[in-house]
Amino acid sequence: MPKGYRSYLPEQELLLPPSLREWLPENHLVYFVSDVVDQLDLSAIHAVYEKEKRGQPPYDPRLMTKLLVYGYCTGVFGSRRIQKRLREDIPFRVLAAGNEPDFRTISDFRKIHIATLENLFEQVLAMALECGAIQLGRVSLDGTKLKANASKHKAMSYGRMKEKQQQLKEEVKQLLAAAEAADEAEDRQYGSQRGDELPEELQRRETRLAKIKEAKKVLEQRARDKAAAEGRSAAEAKPEDKDQYNFTDPESRIMKGADGIVQGYNAQAAVEPALLLIVGQSVTEAANDKQQLKPMVELIEQQSGQRPEAILADNGYCSEQNLEHLESAEGPERKIEGFIATGKQKHGEHRLPAKRGPLPKDATRVDRMKRKLQTKVGKAVYAARKCVVEPVFGQIKQARGFRQFLLRGKKKVKGEWALLCLAHNILRLHAAMQY
Repeated sequence: MPKGYRSYLPEQELLLPPSLREWLPENHLVYFVSDVVDQLDLSAIHAVYEKEKRGQPPYDPRLMTKLLVYGYCTGVFGSRRIQKRLREDIPFRVLAAGNEPDFRTISDFRKIHIATLENLFEQVLAMALECGAIQLGRVSLDGTKLKANASKHKAMSYGRMKEKQQQLKEEVKQLLAAAEAADEAEDRQYGSQRGDELPEELQRRETRLAKIKEAKKVLEQRARDKAAAEGRSAAEAKPEDKDQYNFTDPESRIMKGADGIVQGYNAQAAVEPALLLIVGQSVTEAANDKQQLKPMVELIEQQSGQRPEAILADNGYCSEQNLEHLESAEGPERKIEGFIATGKQKHGEHRLPAKRGPLPKDATRVDRMKRKLQTKVGKAVYAARKCVVEPVFGQIKQARGFRQFLLRGKKKVKGEWALLCLAHNILRLHAAMQY
């Protein structure tokens, strides 16, 4: 007797319309994202649409926000990919409740409301800290390089700009002379000509010359700003020949990352160890982390509403000024203890015992920090840093596959990074509630 099989009738129609919610478990992430977004204040987004009375009714801001947040939680970042999931993926269809905005609508919503989406990070963080009853203790700080929505091959150095500008000027001069000679020859042959349009080749070179002039002005202004910040004369400051300008995303910079040289941004994150929540985040165009400790400490207090007890960071954040900032406290603010590496350790150096005896009277803050991290307590505390902040970057870049910003310009990139950090915190909170 042949083996019997379970009934399989792919052409059979359902007698009643199915409920898509029954196709997913009750604790599915999509329901959690929906509940979280429903508790957020989206009045700033609603205000934009309330002013416009023309046209068709827009999609509900709650729906659009949920689609973006769930997309960033699951590694679906592009608007075209989200639209495809709305047709093929059950969680996205459940979230949309029968709506199907196209990719352009999704993309425009993200661009128009990126500042509001950035501010939602603080609302979600407050919710997570309250649910977990977390008080900030030791917070780990680090930065990671992420590619900008621009190619490094679209960048040009200041030295190259000067050469190219001179070359284009000569080419424009030659083309104008050739055009004038051609006009004279045609005038002699055909009579007076209108000649009110530039030749296409001349237009192209004039456009490139104008762009290079504008880029030079930007680099020269950056040099003046940098000199003023360092206390030098801004009037005499000039860019170095190696200073770069990218014509696709001018605010991005050439940086050395884990994947080599990239055209990108330096994304900063501060992470607490209990739930691995991101409690402070920002984006900078500076490749070096030396100037990021003070603003990040201020952002942690602003975004989380709490002042951390200690900061753990690698040697990129170590300087006399940064250590002095942690030790100083004004008014009711307490000092923040620092565990900041003073340099790269050689292989096996962490196993060596700390040197005995007092430090010299003229020892710097960096010297004292180095001795502190050589003690048993200092080694143990600092060793926890790599188990806190590094996994967060790994989850964002490797697990969810975010390697390049979709938006251009520092303002929009900051909003997109905040959206990524918001999605990470929702995932951590959802995981914690499963236990």
